[in-house]
Amino acid sequence: MGMTGAEAGGAAGVGALAWRGGFGRLWSAAAVSRFGDALRGTALPLLAYALTDSPLLISLVTVCGFLPWLFFGLLGGAVADRVDQRRAMWAVDVARGLLVAGFALAVALGRAGIGLLLVLAFALTTLQTLFDNAATALLPSVVAKESLATANARLMTGQELVGRFVGGPVAPVLIGSAAALPFAADAATYLVAAALVASLRTAAPPRPRAAAGRTLRREIADGIRALWRDRVLRALCLSVSLGNIGIGALIATLVVTVRGWLGAGDVGYAVVTTGYGAGTVLGGLVAGHVIAAAGGRARTLLLAGSLQSAVLVSFGTVRALWPAALALGLFGFAGAVWNVLETTAVQQRSPEGMLGRIGSAFRTVSIAGTPLGALLGGAVAAALGADAPALLAAALLGLGTLVLIPAVRTGDSTSSDSGQIPHTVS
Repeated sequence: MGMTGAEAGGAAGVGALAWRGGFGRLWSAAAVSRFGDALRGTALPLLAYALTDSPLLISLVTVCGFLPWLFFGLLGGAVADRVDQRRAMWAVDVARGLLVAGFALAVALGRAGIGLLLVLAFALTTLQTLFDNAATALLPSVVAKESLATANARLMTGQELVGRFVGGPVAPVLIGSAAALPFAADAATYLVAAALVASLRTAAPPRPRAAAGRTLRREIADGIRALWRDRVLRALCLSVSLGNIGIGALIATLVVTVRGWLGAGDVGYAVVTTGYGAGTVLGGLVAGHVIAAAGGRARTLLLAGSLQSAVLVSFGTVRALWPAALALGLFGFAGAVWNVLETTAVQQRSPEGMLGRIGSAFRTVSIAGTPLGALLGGAVAAALGADAPALLAAALLGLGTLVLIPAVRTGDSTSSDSGQIPHTVS
């Protein structure tokens, strides 16, 4: 097994992580792929705007990049548990690379219409449902269990750093050179990432022998039941779902809040979003230290959720640019720490051979709140003002944090390591 040499990391359960070997290649693949995603993510809306003046069709680009999670997310998790995750990941990246390369050629030849763009967005996310679930299930085979929190933090931070501060600035330069260039570069990053993942040498994780007559439908149901029966994962999933409704409301109206309510204009919007990105990167870099300082993972989750709620109250009440940028910076910081703990909890608490299904059920349920929140945010902003979605998000994130308290309370009071989230099943 291509496992790195990791050591236990004290009370917080965060281990030292060796970059040589499997994890270094996996991190590099994630960073390269995220760079390409940033290029495509910037270029797609601009291309859509050039192809049509219909706001509905332009918005459908985002919709098509989201809907596959609701349609195929659970299926992707079940398939990820059945197959060799490493092979699934590089095969998906090769397929995505070829799709984007073909689209780049269509753009270069002037044959790309809005319909083709919508198909591309839908197809890429459909493939992503298998890739992301396989990646979540593969990581415990690459690093030691006690190093999962550190590994997740490094992966998330690297992707945010490369995507926001490297891919973001490079994208306009490529777009200015040729409309097809960002897509050609994205295709190349997929193929590079595929080669890196294919070079991993990991043993397949242990899987229980499948009973005769087992179907994907039954296996998906098993994953949903396993998620529901685990008291901590059930509470965490509900908490994340509530929070994502609020975050959907915030994101959908952020440009209106900053440019309209704050009166900060385009420069102000860039300042606020940069503050968020910087906070996210910093949170990922120091997540392990934050967990240790807070006294463990359970307390850190509660503190991170409380901080996110508090800073959104500030964002929705203090009508000034720099406090808004600071508030979203702290929001991103706490969110990065939360995401590390959330992903690690799913990986560590899932039974062998079920991580893909449990992870996909968790992800599908939690993601479903985002479009609902976006619609709710628009309605609230129209009825109560552009600052209202931030206050709504603060309330929902606060409620989500309260939901967690009963599930993690036992770990804080009875565990020999008060920071560990207890493994309780109700």
